[in-house]
This record gives sequence, C-alpha cells and structure tokens, in this order.
Amino acid sequence: MRKSDIVDVIATATGLTKVETEAVVDGFISTVINALKEGKYIEIRGFGSFKVKKRKSRIARNPRTGEQVKVDDHFVPLFKASRELKNIVNENLKRTQFDIESSNLTENN
Repeated sequence: MRKSDIVDVIATATGLTKVETEAVVDGFISTVINALKEGKYIEIRGFGSFKVKKRKSRIARNPRTGEQVKVDDHFVPLFKASRELKNIVNENLKRTQFDIESSNLTENN
C-alpha cells in the first residue's frame, strides 16, 4: 500500500477531498519526522511508537569487495508496533490463512 492508496481510503471514509486528505497525511508525516529529528518519542496508543536510537560505530564489510569499512555512530528511526496492533494483525492473518487453506482443501477434493 502506497501513500496515495492511504489517501484514497481515508478520503472515501471521511468524505474529504483527496487534496484535503493528502494535506492531512503529509502533515502527520512531517510532524512525525520533525519530532524524530528533535529526538522526541512519539506514542500513538493502540498503534505503536516511534523513537530514535543511536547505533554504535562498527567495522562492516563491503559485500562486493570484502573490504572492511568503518561505519561511524549514527541515529536510526525505529517503529515498535503496539500489542493491540500485533494481536489484530496476527488474528486476521491466521483467519485469512485458515480460509485459504480450507478453500484449497475443498478444491482438491
């Protein structure tokens, strides 16, 4: 699913125009980015949390040449899904997988 797909779904569900919805989605994304740039923690209950983590410097290898390369300390954004989101996804995919497996069994008989 792409950003344009998300805009379409939200616009249909809310009755907003696609232009208005895209402005809201862009606003949300830029708010998250700006907060992370400041090192802030963002929590959206029932969905998940965003934070920035510092990765230590290390020696890595160039996969093509095998040459060792020093990777300096750097910060990376992380997203952690909430327990509720994990449960919803897990239950839905289990049910979907069961439905697919069940239909395959009936087709083979």
